[in-house]
Amino acid sequence: MLFFAASINYLDRQVLGLLAPTLQHSIGWTEATYGYIVGAFQFAYAIGLVLAGRLVDRLGCRVGYVIIMAFWSLASVGHALAGSALGFGIARFFLGLGESGSFPAAIKTTAEWFPQQERSFVTGIFNSGTNVGAIFAPAFIPWITLKFGWRIAFVSTGLFGTIWIVWWITRYYSPEDHPRVSPSELQYIHDDRPEPTAQIPWRNLLAYRQTWAFAVAKFLTDPIWYFYLYWLPKFFDARYHLGLGSIGLPLIVVYNLSAVGSIGGGWLPTAFNKTGMSMARARLSAMLVCASLILPIFLASRVSSLWSAVGILGLATAAHQGWSANLFTTASDMFPRSSVGAVVGIGGMAGSVGAVLFSLSTGWVLQSYHSYAPLFSVAAASYLVGLLFLMVMAPGLRRADVYSEGCGQPAE
Repeated sequence: MLFFAASINYLDRQVLGLLAPTLQHSIGWTEATYGYIVGAFQFAYAIGLVLAGRLVDRLGCRVGYVIIMAFWSLASVGHALAGSALGFGIARFFLGLGESGSFPAAIKTTAEWFPQQERSFVTGIFNSGTNVGAIFAPAFIPWITLKFGWRIAFVSTGLFGTIWIVWWITRYYSPEDHPRVSPSELQYIHDDRPEPTAQIPWRNLLAYRQTWAFAVAKFLTDPIWYFYLYWLPKFFDARYHLGLGSIGLPLIVVYNLSAVGSIGGGWLPTAFNKTGMSMARARLSAMLVCASLILPIFLASRVSSLWSAVGILGLATAAHQGWSANLFTTASDMFPRSSVGAVVGIGGMAGSVGAVLFSLSTGWVLQSYHSYAPLFSVAAASYLVGLLFLMVMAPGLRRADVYSEGCGQPAE
């Protein structure tokens, strides 16, 4: 269910990126205007993450995820009513507000259902759903747009959420309430350590270095994924002159590779752990591997062959997804389950703030210099810098001792 929720999430958000060259020509956007529209989504995403993380912590995954999915599905359909850059900006804002809750809810669900040593692999599996959404979109959206028009494209993707809501509300229960979970399975799920269930006030979470370590890493690397999502169709169109009818295959290849990276990167810490590494060292080692594999992306705009660029970008998106699966899991490594949603929300907000700044900068760079080279160079370096901050601010992914001086009182 988490896998398909992630698929719907990215299907809904990628429609605009695929249609951007078409809409840009028909409505008359500049590169900077498109950057503002993308920035509206990310600004709302940043605001929503603060609210969504706590919403899921308070209402639980079963109810919280339904509210989140319903809100963003309505916002996706609302794009069909837009007819100007301002209208698209408003629609993107509400889509970002709704979609912001998806990952806090999914990470909290993972923390409820799986012990620590399995979470990055599980996160990698459901996170690969984002790639399925990104793969399905270029196969489906151009066809439906050419046949029925761009408004129907937004309406059709928004309807998938309704099906998922019915599935989730009728099938999902917490492990403690699930009728088919045995006592031994429940013991295995909670095998790590007994944890208090009291929530930590949001302001208190900001007193921990672990919160800031997670947030800084998200701030530096989340913008790169949004850049891939919203600007790769425009990059292929500008660099290799691919129209709406032929842009699908390169994007499908890129996101198929990223799906492999999501699962493989999530599995990698488990493999390292079996060699005798501690779980924390295994997690950080996997993140180093992923960060290193992204470095060749600085060549992406310099190669003349389309398929060479596709290979470089596919490797980079695969490594990003492996990185993301492990970075998300550090939140549950360092904090108790009762606060994972809030911590992921704080980190996601930081990532969205970074994405707003990067989107606005991207529009300005492309309009001023007409070159993707500076942007790919920034993408190449961001992950190693993010890993350095994570290791310095939270050495060894040391667990936050949030209850040693009373509920929610920092002990550091």
